[in-house]
Amino acid sequence: MTATTTATTADEVLAELAALEDPKIKAVNERHGDDHAVNLGKLRAVAKKLKTQQDLARDLWATGDTAARLVALLICRPKAFERDELDAMLREARAPKVHDWLVNYVVKKSPHSEDLRLAWSADPDPVVASAGWALTSERVIKEPDTLDLPGLLDVIEVQMKEAPDRLQWAMNQCLAMIGIEHSAYRARALAIGERLEVLKDYPTPPNCTSPFAPSWINEMVSRQVSK
Repeated sequence: MTATTTATTADEVLAELAALEDPKIKAVNERHGDDHAVNLGKLRAVAKKLKTQQDLARDLWATGDTAARLVALLICRPKAFERDELDAMLREARAPKVHDWLVNYVVKKSPHSEDLRLAWSADPDPVVASAGWALTSERVIKEPDTLDLPGLLDVIEVQMKEAPDRLQWAMNQCLAMIGIEHSAYRARALAIGERLEVLKDYPTPPNCTSPFAPSWINEMVSRQVSK
């Protein structure tokens, strides 16, 4: 790592990000609940140039700026965060993109991921709970033997229909992953999705898979069969 890279400050990164802001990008992001105005390709290029810097990542996170926090998540060392630090970060991460990157790029690689999955899944805050369900979806794929899949389907069947948007989306993803990955539970997953009709009318661009669980499950299973 060069001396120049080591000396980079949070203020310098903020200035660089500010110079990259685009009003059109901000308008698109605001429709999805995000408030940053930097093209993600350009933001990733900033992070790539900085390389891994845990102290700078913490400084950037502390600014509260969404774009800076996204850079922080790309240059941090996921295993360097303590459990309570990650918990606090998630509760601060109200921008959807920051929330998603924190869970997918950092928490999933942390030794505290299972502890946090259990705690977050039971949290009364639906945004925090959605992170727990996102971690559960990954476990459905990679470590299903550690889960009670019928029990998860019971919870989804009872709670998903009335869940707030972000939590509903995460529970729906878990339902789809169970149906896609586990043939023994596929019929029940399809039946739950058909009955609840969650995201059935979600606008889906051409050549994209619908997030409606039965459509999602059937599409992915058909791809597996055709391979």
